[in-house]
Amino acid sequence: MIKIILATSNPHKTEEIDAINKNPKIVFDIVQGDFNPVEDGKNFMENAIIKAQEASRIMKTYCLADDSGLCVDALEGRPGIHSARYADTQKQKISKLLNELKEVPFEKRTAHFTCAMVLTDGNGKIIHEEEGKVFGFIDCEAKGTNGFGYDPIFYLPEYNQTIAELPEKIKNTISHRANALIPMLKWINENLL
Repeated sequence: MIKIILATSNPHKTEEIDAINKNPKIVFDIVQGDFNPVEDGKNFMENAIIKAQEASRIMKTYCLADDSGLCVDALEGRPGIHSARYADTQKQKISKLLNELKEVPFEKRTAHFTCAMVLTDGNGKIIHEEEGKVFGFIDCEAKGTNGFGYDPIFYLPEYNQTIAELPEKIKNTISHRANALIPMLKWINENLL
């Protein structure tokens, strides 16, 4: 069995990772203590590395971090790495984004979620990286109550629903976090157990 510390204080991320992880030999816990890394990287992977190395510094063990966000093509990739700080509340973030896109026709509202994930050892050395993406469109209004963040406005044409309208079971197999975490768990199983 291996215990891996998640470099996050976000309970939603922890729940999502636990729901995706099907291996009882891989156990996750969250970082303890004064964890407040300065996420000043230039991209998602750099920010994930900053978080993982800070968690390793505190916990002195394996740490897994991810950095993720929404990239909207019509906004030249914004909000991107600033997705979490795009506005004060989640409702305001969605409202701001929809307002910025109000003149953009639906077919040009293409977007993707990216999740960069990194695993470090107890010394903060990077031992594995993964990246996952999911592609869709920004809907014209929020729909659905599952998920969090921008899920209520991220429309998946193949399901004819937003991510927030999908059952958790489906979301946890197709999300950007799942697309990074599933190969990460496979690597951990093959290399650390």
